[in-house]
Amino acid sequence: MIITQAKGNQDLIDILRIQKQNLKSALTAEEARAEGFITVPHNLEILKEMNDPFPHTIAREGENLAGYALVMLKSMRNSMPILVPMFQEIDMCMVEGKALADIDYFAMGQVCIAKGYRGQGLFQKMYDDLCTRMSESCDYIATEIAADNFRSQKAHANYGFATLNSYTADGVEWLVVGREIESFRNRS
Repeated sequence: MIITQAKGNQDLIDILRIQKQNLKSALTAEEARAEGFITVPHNLEILKEMNDPFPHTIAREGENLAGYALVMLKSMRNSMPILVPMFQEIDMCMVEGKALADIDYFAMGQVCIAKGYRGQGLFQKMYDDLCTRMSESCDYIATEIAADNFRSQKAHANYGFATLNSYTADGVEWLVVGREIESFRNRS
């Protein structure tokens, strides 16, 4: 398995393929509960914009994309209207007496492991790569998780994310989670 960065259209197209397979709307209720899910679909144009200047982290086994972790900078907060509430909520969260709006952070735009590759440590390996690369530019990483996505909650908690807040938007309860990434500085 190789952990690397998305470099071209094929990587982004592969991300969209895995994304489509793992959207909550594409899964049965039982699959979503057992395997976890993602909620926001992207398009190629948005993925390209998000991929610059900090490329997404991907996991590949040969030609197969096994997973991805998307970088979403604060500057992209208005690029996807569905995510505006997430950024607003993240900005209001307090960490060590400071609002996240006043801290250099990036949002985990989405993380997903393809079904045949789960349980192999890819979540941690992709996050390690992403946080190491982003640690020179940012101090914190934050994201939101649907309150009924227990698998994602557990994976993020195991990686050191703490719940900072919760809110409801369009009938969905969201947990805002985050962690500092200073410990990744100066890693080789």
